Order: sequence, then C-alpha cells, then structure tokens
Amino acid sequence: MTDATMAYADGDPHHLRSAVAHVGPASKRIVTGYGFWIFILSDMVMFSAFFATYAVLLGQTAGGPGGRELFDLRNVAIETGFLLASSFTCGLATIAAGVRSKIWFQIAMAVTCVFGLAFLTIEGREFASLVARGAGPTRSAFLSAFFTLVGCHGMHVSAGELWLLTMMAQVFAKGFRADIQRRILCFALFWHALDIIWVAVFSVVYLLGSAI
Repeated sequence: MTDATMAYADGDPHHLRSAVAHVGPASKRIVTGYGFWIFILSDMVMFSAFFATYAVLLGQTAGGPGGRELFDLRNVAIETGFLLASSFTCGLATIAAGVRSKIWFQIAMAVTCVFGLAFLTIEGREFASLVARGAGPTRSAFLSAFFTLVGCHGMHVSAGELWLLTMMAQVFAKGFRADIQRRILCFALFWHALDIIWVAVFSVVYLLGSAI
C-alpha cells in the first residue's frame, strides 16, 4: 500500500496532502543543482591531481629559486581578500535574485565582477613578474607545477567573469525567469567553489611554498 493510499484510508487530509506532495519527479531546480554539483566535484578531482603534483614537485627547483624567494605573501593576501569579498557579494546577488530585485542584483554582480577583475590583475602581474625574473614555467618542475595549478584556477575565474556578465545581461533583458534563476544558482555554486579551491591554493601553494 502506498503512502497516499494509507493516508486516504486513515481519513487524514493533511497526511494525504503531504503524501501526494512527494509523488512525482523532482523539480528542475533541484535536478539542475544536483547535476551541477557533479560537475563541480569532477573539477575538484582535476584540481586534486594538480595539488598532488605540486606537492611532489615542491622541492624540484633544479637549482633555481623556490617559493621562499619568489612569493610575495602580502600581494597574495590582498588577492585572497578580493576573491573572498567577491564570494560575499555573489551571495548578496543570489539573495537579490531570490526576491527578484533587479537593481540590487545588478549592483551586487557588478561589485563581484570588479573584485574578480582585481584578483585576476594581481595574479597576472605576479605571473609577469616571475617570467621577467627568469622564473617562468619552463625553469623547473616546481615552477611548472605552480603555473599549472594557479593558472588553471585563474582560467576558471576568467570563465566565471564571462559567465557573470552574461547573467547580468540576461537578467536585464529577460528578468528572473525560472530558467535564468537556475543559471544564477549554477553560477553561484561555481563561484563559491572557486573560492574554496583558492583557500587551498593559498594554504598549500603559497604558505607551504614560502616555508620551504
């Protein structure tokens, strides 16, 4: 006997409504969020491989400079602050989307975009400075692992910036339709995941690398 049949037999309308409410497939929002979490987890697997490679090659400097000589923790801390702040403003944008406030959504997304661009600017200057000092990705296995891991994260942030601008344009043109709300959900999951990965990068790559 199904839950709905048992509730009907008991004569309890409340139980009947509760049972019937759970019958049928999950909503598109739940299915979309679940599917995107699977994508994020697959991305985490890729980054885990990069982290493992970096850990193995950390001391393989081929007689060249290591993290202690190369990393500027002050700039990295500022860079980290910008990305963490962007995660907060992204959360505000998600809340604004939930209450269908176009103005606050656009403001929060614009601030998120600016913080993300500031992060990428600092990272780009760091890469340019390292290459100018002869510490490019071909100098040693350590630097190859460093540029691969940190550069891959930077490419993800760059892709997120393009996605962010696309969402701003779609909300401006079409409003908060159900499909756009699902895309905003996926973008927020993606952006917060990048912050989590960066915290690991800051801890493992910069702090550990500077100590060795």
